[in-house]
Amino acid sequence: MSAIEYTWDHVHIRTPDTEATAQWFADMLGAEILRAPGRIDIRLGGGMIFLAPVTPEMGVNPPPVTPYQGLDHFGLKVKDIDAVAASLKAKGVEFTKDPHTLKPGLRICFIRAPQGVSIELLERDPKYT
Repeated sequence: MSAIEYTWDHVHIRTPDTEATAQWFADMLGAEILRAPGRIDIRLGGGMIFLAPVTPEMGVNPPPVTPYQGLDHFGLKVKDIDAVAASLKAKGVEFTKDPHTLKPGLRICFIRAPQGVSIELLERDPKYT
């Protein structure tokens, strides 16, 4: 197998106020707000930030006090996700979710990095149905 190429896809932020969070990124950093039914994303510096709403009944922990370790997850786009996953498993990488087709055209998995950081690996390809 040739060298694996990892490229940035997105960062995912959990927030109790997606509108205010998106607006802060737009106002402060010049991000573009992208609205779709049921979600708000932002484009910043060529990358995407997905905003996920958090409500009290979800039982999500409060944001940590700085300094802290970790984040929800970040996503890395790959080609041939199943081969990449097999290679990482052979190296002893811990998978928290094995590769699966999340929705048509999107296959994902999650791995655990040091300090519990979650990394999503994903492949966007219409062959996944």
